[in-house]
Amino acid sequence: MVSKEHSHKRAVLHEKLQLLRSITDSHALNRTAIIMDASKYIAELKQKVTVETLGKGFLVDVFAARSCPGLLVSILEAFEGMGLNVLEARVSCTDTFRFQAVGGEEEEGLNMDEEAVKQAVGQAIEKWRGSSSDEQ
Repeated sequence: MVSKEHSHKRAVLHEKLQLLRSITDSHALNRTAIIMDASKYIAELKQKVTVETLGKGFLVDVFAARSCPGLLVSILEAFEGMGLNVLEARVSCTDTFRFQAVGGEEEEGLNMDEEAVKQAVGQAIEKWRGSSSDEQ
């Protein structure tokens, strides 16, 4: 016979697993698969975007813990949309994704700051993430 306390603990655990499943957008049904999906989600959260001001341009550094087909195009479209030219770039898309670029403003007087560039690149990543999950 299962005690009331044990039953309550199982219900709480089930509730927390369902919350974890929801947060990580997992479609898994068993505990192990939910935890594996959460682990992948945490790895994706390790993705980093940094932006530094360099004179009249910006150094943009994007890192993701996995390969991200199509992400480069989204980031370059964001650069174009902001009016930034890519002056110099290094890209690696093998097991991880790494994009380092120096972008310069196309027109004098575009008052862009680090935060605006970081936000635009972040939005490009989110747009890519949404379109890549639609294809799956």
